[in-house]
This record gives sequence, structure tokens and C-alpha cells, in this order.
Amino acid sequence: MTYKSPLLSRPGAVEDTGLDAGVAAHYGEPLREQRALAAGTAVVDLSHRGVVTVAGPDRLSWLNTLSSQQLTNLQPGVASELLLLSVQGRIEFDARVIDDGGTTWLIVEAAEAAPLAEWLNRMKFMLRVEIQDVSGQWAVVGSTKPVDQLSGGLVWEDPWPRVSPGGYSYSIVPEESHPGLERPWFEYLVPAAELEQSVEGLPLAGAMAADALRIAAWRPRLGAETDEKTIPHELDLLRTSVHLNKGCYKGQETIARVHNLGHPPRRLVFLQLDGSQHTLPAVGSVVFAGERKVGTLTSVAQHFEMGPVALAVIKRSISAEETLTVMDGEEPYIAAQEVIVAPDAGQVVGRQTGFLKGPHR
Repeated sequence: MTYKSPLLSRPGAVEDTGLDAGVAAHYGEPLREQRALAAGTAVVDLSHRGVVTVAGPDRLSWLNTLSSQQLTNLQPGVASELLLLSVQGRIEFDARVIDDGGTTWLIVEAAEAAPLAEWLNRMKFMLRVEIQDVSGQWAVVGSTKPVDQLSGGLVWEDPWPRVSPGGYSYSIVPEESHPGLERPWFEYLVPAAELEQSVEGLPLAGAMAADALRIAAWRPRLGAETDEKTIPHELDLLRTSVHLNKGCYKGQETIARVHNLGHPPRRLVFLQLDGSQHTLPAVGSVVFAGERKVGTLTSVAQHFEMGPVALAVIKRSISAEETLTVMDGEEPYIAAQEVIVAPDAGQVVGRQTGFLKGPHR
């Protein structure tokens, strides 16, 4: 059955599509909602997210052998993030991780829960683990600040953009200047049957607001910035999702080879779009450098301060100084790029902001 959040009954709710189908895109005032969410005075319904649990005494050591993350000594209540990779090092699953001392909780995109649970069940062999897809029993609520009303249960605090132990940054932007620091992010697990009660009296923001803040924080998302060829280096995910000094796991050889010997073939880039147009380009639009096709627009939003912003995945070789053009059919959108994953070590990066309106980081 297609999921529909009970919070879609709130006045003004307009259901989202795509990755966020089943919850509200907005409740009638997208930019006001986004401003409130950024200020920490609103929460966002993420109840469509998938939730998979792994219980049993072998759970953390087992997940450690399967994933890119060091989990053996993960302490209860400490948030982490893991990737499950193909043999070629391509991203298959990206999970937010929180352990309660007896069960490890994996929060994933809506479409990923069932295949993740199925894959984990195939991999458990004789180990003392029990895997369940509990998406129907649990809901997720997001915020940019701690919410006392939701603090009774498990909460996952996004480690982004801090470089986690064993991680590595592919950005030339110092960690203390990373725009992701402007977006602390918390995801609360609440019983699905208590969702409406748990947010009673709290202002709601739609999923559009959460996605705009994510884009501005340079935070990649599975199903948006990823495709069947994506490796973690391209999205700066070694920052929070990969431990470079842990034991063997599937895909580790690619992680090590690209990290030690070369550069990823593509790179994630933040785009500020010319705000003179009244529409946004569609996700999937082609990105050009001059006459050359160099990449794809992966996420786009109207930011309440910066105007139209986007993420794109482009060829690594494209100069950081180059102005890009996003083509949505016949409609061109000029785009100034800010480097997320550096094209080459030591390359001088400038910001092109001449035509942009409004505040800039």
C-alpha cells in the first residue's frame, strides 16, 4: 500500500512527490515554513522514511563487517552513518545509525527499507542477529534543534559536516567554515500510532523546507545525488560514512584505491542559480560548461535567503572557476558553482557571485 501520513490532514497540506511522496511538501507557505525550520521553531514530518532494526548480541560486530563504518564499539545513543557498497565500491544503501544498547536502528529512504531488510537477512548466516523492517510501526520527525516534546525516545543527530573518526574530507573548505554547520539536524523516532500526538502543538514545515536546508548544507541524499555508478568520494561521503582504517568489507578495495591513488571521476557541486527567472529547472536537467555536457542537476530548491540553489554531479575535470549552465529543455539557467568535492588538490577556488541577488555565505 502507498503510504499517506496522517499529518496530510493538517490545513493547507499539499502532498509531495518523488522521494518524499506520502508526506506534505508544504502546508501553504513554503518559505515561511523553511525559515521556521531553520530557526528551530518548526518540525518536519518524515514519517515516510524507512526504519530497519537489527537486534541480537552480534549486531554491531556483524554490521561492522558488512559496512563502510566502524561500529564495533558504537555506544548507545551515539549517531553514526554507514554505507553498504557493491564489490565495485558503488553505493547500494546509505543508513543513519543509532543503537539503544540492545537494538541497532537504521533509518533509510522510504524505498530502501524492504530491500535493505531482505539483503541483511540473506547475509546473517549463523550469527545471532534478528532483522526486521519496522517502517509501519515507527515514524521519523526532523528538526534543526532539540525538541523537548520529542526527547523521550531515540534521536539521531546528523554527524554532517564534522569529519567522523577515520573519515576524510574531500573539500578544500575548512571544517569550521562548512555551510553544513548552519544546519544542525535531528531525526526523532516515534511510534507511528502516536505521530499526531507527538507533534501536537508544534508548527509544521513541509519536506520542501527540509530539502532546501539540506541542499544549502551540501548534504547528499541517496536517490537524489546517487545513481548506479556513484562512489562515496564523489559526494564527500568519506566525511561521515566511511572509516578508512577499519577491517575488510565489500567495496573497500575501491575506497582505498581511489583515495590513495587517484581522484573520483565525478564531483558534487553546489550551484547558485540566476534568480531572475520565475521557475526552477527540473531535477535531471543537463549541466553544461560552454557547449560541453558535463553533468546532471540532482536537487534543486528555492532557499529562503539565497534564492534558487541546487546540487549537481559533474565531471571532476571541470574547472572550479567555470560558470555553468543548466538546460531544462530550451530554458537556460546560469549557475555559479561552489566547490564541494575539490577537482584537484591545491587548485585555487574562487566564487562567482556577480549576477546573484540576496545574501551569500
